Amino acid sequence: MSAASPPETTPDGQLLTVDQLAERTGVSVRTIRFYAGKGLIPAPRLRGRTGLYDTGHRARLELISELTGLGFTLAAIERQLERIPHDVAPEELALQRALLTPWVPERGEELSRSELDRRAGRPLSDDDVACLESLGALTRLPDGAPAAVRLHGAIALGSALEALDSGLTPELWQQAHALIERHTTALAEDLMVLFQDRVLQPYRDRGRPADERSRLAAGFSRLKPITVQGVVAAFGRAVNRTIRTRASAEDRGSRTG
Repeated sequence: MSAASPPETTPDGQLLTVDQLAERTGVSVRTIRFYAGKGLIPAPRLRGRTGLYDTGHRARLELISELTGLGFTLAAIERQLERIPHDVAPEELALQRALLTPWVPERGEELSRSELDRRAGRPLSDDDVACLESLGALTRLPDGAPAAVRLHGAIALGSALEALDSGLTPELWQQAHALIERHTTALAEDLMVLFQDRVLQPYRDRGRPADERSRLAAGFSRLKPITVQGVVAAFGRAVNRTIRTRASAEDRGSRTG
């Protein structure tokens, strides 16, 4: 990459060459040009023979990177971006990013079986690996793939290994995991409907006012950790209530039996 010259400043913000845009976004020049060719980002402005990119291009590239990190295929990204006009304000794209950013980190990592054993701190049997998969710690990859498993994070692996070592049967943990998945999926869907109906749709009905975009993006960024912490705290209180209720019922039963 050639040495980048200072970006050109215009009344509507900075204009960057493709090299400068690549440097600021971490997206390669080749990929930027590929995205432009596919219509995922607008064509650059031309100054002579030099293509220049503005803050809208940068915001759109950052949104594409966010979607890629979420596991969207190129076709799915195209469908998502078809709903967003090329001339939409960067603040609107920032709001889209805030809505799509994962609520908890999910950094998949492909490992060989020997590397998985090293991470686990001991050799794992095929049954162990199958149990770790059922507990959501990893996904086994097809035979012939370059790696054996896709690990779903060190925290997920650590929790699943603790379950294996707990002395309780894997079947019990699998049933518990299935219960958690079912109820948290329903909770997530209900929360998304609430946010859609009470926040996003009124914003759209008001014509997406520019002065609300940054506030909404910041609000959603704060909403995520607050909601996750609230779910954990509420679940803990619910378990405590259940313990007290069951203990009281057993006590009444023993006195009347």
